[in-house]
Amino acid sequence: MTDFQAMLRADLRGGSPYGAPQLDVPVAVNTNESSHPVPHDVVEAIAAAVTRVAPGLNRYPDREFVELRTALAGYLSVTTGCEIDREQVWAGNGSNEVLQHLVQAFGGPGRIALGFTPSYSMHPIISRGVGTTWVDGLRDASPDRFDIDTDLAVAQVREHDPHVVFLCSPNNPTGTALRLETVTAVYDAAPRAIVVVDEAYAEFARPGTPSALTLLPGRDRLVVTRTMSKAFAFAGVRLGYLAADPQLTELLRLVRLPYHLSSVTQAVALAALTHARTMLSMVEQIKASRDALVQGCTRLGLDPVPSDANFVLVGGFADARASWQHLLDRGVLVRDVGLPHHLRITAGTMQETQSVLDALALTLDQDGKGTA
Repeated sequence: MTDFQAMLRADLRGGSPYGAPQLDVPVAVNTNESSHPVPHDVVEAIAAAVTRVAPGLNRYPDREFVELRTALAGYLSVTTGCEIDREQVWAGNGSNEVLQHLVQAFGGPGRIALGFTPSYSMHPIISRGVGTTWVDGLRDASPDRFDIDTDLAVAQVREHDPHVVFLCSPNNPTGTALRLETVTAVYDAAPRAIVVVDEAYAEFARPGTPSALTLLPGRDRLVVTRTMSKAFAFAGVRLGYLAADPQLTELLRLVRLPYHLSSVTQAVALAALTHARTMLSMVEQIKASRDALVQGCTRLGLDPVPSDANFVLVGGFADARASWQHLLDRGVLVRDVGLPHHLRITAGTMQETQSVLDALALTLDQDGKGTA
């Protein structure tokens, strides 16, 4: 029998793939999807768009996806007030592919990527997947604090001199947003690095939370990534994108696969962007549900982290894994992200949030520090 482990690249042996349970439960709030279905009028627009392109599926799609990049640039310009040109925009099959393009182009063997954990678990997986050395940086000297300490971050950047730096705002799994001063300090301290600010959850940020898109002018090594999976309720479409200096985005063509965005993907994404206001109307409902989740968990004696995302990291569990199982036994699937005493809970519909709170109340013991 073939020993595939022996044949596998040495740096991948013993690794674990990305994975979140996909279980058929009444309340699935573990992967930060939107619980709101795509509105009917948008469904009709998508169906019409796919019908238009279907006869031409015998031909390859627009390799440069010009119309889609133009629409994405327009969306960012309108919603953030930043002037974004289509030459600054790049897209892929989910933001993971966009992030992979960045590491393929600017990472690789002999190069270093630095992130500040806990953060998005795909950043190290993507980096290691193309042979980049990954460095787990600290967010704060205290393991119980989840904001990035700017001075500590700068010190780590100077120590490791990375080629790629990952920042997350709002951060996954903590939900905490970055101050722009932190982004600029890290950028200035990393003169040879591509600095990536992952803003997958930016549309859910509380009022006054800034976007790193405002920092792009004059910073040609800065990249801001976004996705349509979250705020657009489009997780099943797989469309992520970034904004950066046009010379940087030009270089990403060296590593993308030919015709990597299908005609159908482009058509579906364009239809949704045409109805952006309708799609984003769900965001305020999700933010209200998130805030209700924070308030409800606080009343239960738990310790939710203030969130600018569509999820809440909740602390205060005596045994997070046991509580995860007790919630699942009650039909509620949340995410165990491996942080002691914490579970991450997506903000679903108001009804789902109430179901989560009801299940938590049953799960917690009388002093609110729960193992049921």
